[in-house]
Amino acid sequence: MTDTTQELIQTELSLGAHNYKPLDVMLTRGEGVYLWDTDGNQYLDCLSAYSAVNQGHCHPKILKAMVEQAGKLTLTSRAFRNDQLALFYEEIAALTGSHKVLPMNSGAEAVESAIKAVRKWGYEVKGVPANQAEVIVARNNFHGRTLMIVGFSTDPVARGGFGPFAPGFKVVEHGDIGAFEAAVTPNTVGFLIEPIQGEAGVIIPPEGYFKRVRELCTEHNITLILDEIQTGLGRTGKLLAEEHEGIEADVTLVGKALSGGFYPVSAVLSNTEVLGVLRPGEHGSTFGGNPLACAVARVALKVLVEEGMVENAAEQGGYFMAGLSDIRSNAVKEIRGRGLMLAVELHPGAGGARRYCQALKERGILCKDTHEHSIRIAPPLVITRTQVDWALERFGTVLTEMG
Repeated sequence: MTDTTQELIQTELSLGAHNYKPLDVMLTRGEGVYLWDTDGNQYLDCLSAYSAVNQGHCHPKILKAMVEQAGKLTLTSRAFRNDQLALFYEEIAALTGSHKVLPMNSGAEAVESAIKAVRKWGYEVKGVPANQAEVIVARNNFHGRTLMIVGFSTDPVARGGFGPFAPGFKVVEHGDIGAFEAAVTPNTVGFLIEPIQGEAGVIIPPEGYFKRVRELCTEHNITLILDEIQTGLGRTGKLLAEEHEGIEADVTLVGKALSGGFYPVSAVLSNTEVLGVLRPGEHGSTFGGNPLACAVARVALKVLVEEGMVENAAEQGGYFMAGLSDIRSNAVKEIRGRGLMLAVELHPGAGGARRYCQALKERGILCKDTHEHSIRIAPPLVITRTQVDWALERFGTVLTEMG
């Protein structure tokens, strides 16, 4: 590591809030599945900025759209109309089957916006008494870092020291249909859940779980809110992860890859009944739906579909998972995943996932440890079979030698 890199790290440590603990690699350039650091070392990116760069780093078509739009018009606020917003609405609605779209910026904003709208729907449409609306969430959820969201997190690190928290949430076990059914009351307005829990370590519920959830939500007039900010837009080998069980959410949240990593763009996708309760002045965002965001998102969606990235995620993801499963290591407890959303769970005695991620970094692979014992693997959806084989060699070396 050069003196310049060391100086940059020391400046971060000196001046920045210490709310992250990154691996000590100083990245300066990206292209496709690859990243380069300030010392000239090349890495295969197996995190994709938490699935924000599904389309690969610096995709040329998205870059071109961003530069062209930035030279024309970037921001008007929603006080005025712009010529990109309606086109974005039209294209994302056609792609996802949505009837209404609420554009925001970050994923957490989309989550907060959905909860606001669903509560209001509960009062105005379902008839829940004022201020009594309840939203059910899943244990070990991750939906963002805002105060309301960490209030219904079960992670002591995420919520510790930040109270008091907003009421109105019930927590049930993820994947336990009986627990969900038991938590339902006449005041339940929504069930907010990730199709696959990402931050928890790529936790997939039992087959048939979401079909039954959908039935119960319909039966009790509950809004099913699927947080697809990480799982959506091709990551699991389908455009939306809900397709694996053949269901449709009432509200779907997308973000991250909605811009291909170029710009913060998120959206609440829903039916007219839920988003129809919002009236002028009741919700908004200065940057939400701005022309630069819309132009970028339109092309990010276009290349995802036209370049076959969703299908590639299914093909390479299945191959990657099979290859990981073939590795014989005493350190490995379980391999989980769907599409290119994968995890290697290590035995508690393996010494923690972070040291494995550090060893992989030394061999040219960047991935992320989560919940102490899991290694998350989520490369850009443009990864090739040859690149997967290259990665599997290095995973095999690290897992067997260190295990």
